[in-house]
Amino acid sequence: MRLTKLSGAFLRSAAYERRFLAKNPWDFAMVVWIPLATVLLIWWIFSQTQITDLPIGVIDRDNSPVANTAVRYLEASPTLMVKQLYASESDAEAAILQRDIYAVVIIPEDFSRHILSSEPAPLVLQVNAQYGTHSGIIQTSVQTVASTLSAGVEIQRLVKQGMAPSQAAIAYSPISIQRISLFNAATNYQQFLASTVIPALLHILAMVIGATTIGRELRDKKIGHWYDVITNSKVVENQYDITNEKIGFSENGTQSRQVSISILLFGLLGKYFWPLLAYSIWSMLALWFAAPQASVAISSIIATYIGLLLLMMLSFFLGAILTLNSFSLRMGLSSTGFISAPSYAFAGVTFPYIAISDNAQHWSDVLPLTHYLKLHIAQLQMHAPAAVSLPIVYGLTLATTIALLLTTLLTKRALAHPERWGAR
Repeated sequence: MRLTKLSGAFLRSAAYERRFLAKNPWDFAMVVWIPLATVLLIWWIFSQTQITDLPIGVIDRDNSPVANTAVRYLEASPTLMVKQLYASESDAEAAILQRDIYAVVIIPEDFSRHILSSEPAPLVLQVNAQYGTHSGIIQTSVQTVASTLSAGVEIQRLVKQGMAPSQAAIAYSPISIQRISLFNAATNYQQFLASTVIPALLHILAMVIGATTIGRELRDKKIGHWYDVITNSKVVENQYDITNEKIGFSENGTQSRQVSISILLFGLLGKYFWPLLAYSIWSMLALWFAAPQASVAISSIIATYIGLLLLMMLSFFLGAILTLNSFSLRMGLSSTGFISAPSYAFAGVTFPYIAISDNAQHWSDVLPLTHYLKLHIAQLQMHAPAAVSLPIVYGLTLATTIALLLTTLLTKRALAHPERWGAR
């Protein structure tokens, strides 16, 4: 009998929420169309998996064969594109300010003469360092071109002195670096950024849904009516008016009431059933995009998917907690934005976690997105054993359970204080 009451509360709550979503296009879009568009749009933005053809300018003040060779090497680099040869630094600076180019390489006068005289002959690189990714790639590529050109000139000089080409190569650079990229060797930006940005955006949207789903009922003074729905089937049958989007008042509709925690908990699960169902599909789509084809163990995919589902559930309940705690939808949404919007910046993906301040690290450790992205990167990009990330799955499970219980208790408190309903 008890199980029947609990399942009935779940089903009536889910039915109530389904009717509401069917009659409110904006709320339905937040559950279905906006997250779907977000996943597809982000993946389309990063459809170019590698950064190529970054535009740069060149100022050639030497006009020698060696300088022409340097320009050809720059043009041959897959990550660079010599967009224009500029006559003056002012023209190049104007182009940088307009973002027509991101850097300019200056070949100074007497460049070839200094090389032939075995004197230093630097190439001057002026780069817009405001764009960290662009700047790093351009600096690395120009350094590679300079090293290749320098090696060719030096080896040619040594060969002219009678040294064998193989010995000349060793003599020029007796110590070299053998680089081995362990993960994402091709620098695929879909794996590096897109696959982690999508869960971060879904996390934000899920918290907004969590805040609005319960917050709109507080704002419209309907949270008591919703509880009547899950505790009394007759309310659903006789008092639900979907056209006018309201529930009829019960006898104690605007008074505090005795609340069953277990029924309220199952009612909340039914209330968030449709968003969770939709976001489980979007999570599956996001992981299907993120997982390299046939290269990730099924156990890793399952662990990551469970972790993402737990993150979505936790996001729903955190949004509800922030709203219920303040009795205000506006305050709940503001708190949701304050916590979720910058969470990606603290996650250690684009900026090293170890390099941020101690206080920022403490804040990062509190954010659930940080822990999920650790799991995501370890399983889908580093191909770590699934057992490595199980503590994160357990932690997200515990956090979600606590958040659900806290949401239930705060909803009970809200039902006991109808005088505080209606806050914006």
